[in-house]
Amino acid sequence: MRITWFAWLAQHADEFGYSDGPLRASIGAGAVAVTAALFWFALHRNRPAAMAAAGLTCALGVGWLASH
Repeated sequence: MRITWFAWLAQHADEFGYSDGPLRASIGAGAVAVTAALFWFALHRNRPAAMAAAGLTCALGVGWLASH
């Protein structure tokens, strides 16, 4: 699933505001991924909540990167 998501993201990179260059794009995407991982680890005892928080964080992070 992750490989598919990264492939899809790479295909639509310019639609998501990643046209500033690969370094800035990777920093932004990495920050979103680290934040989602932190939510996952913070809520790891409750797996459905962890999955929901990490997924919502990824969606909101990529959405924020797309609009800024």
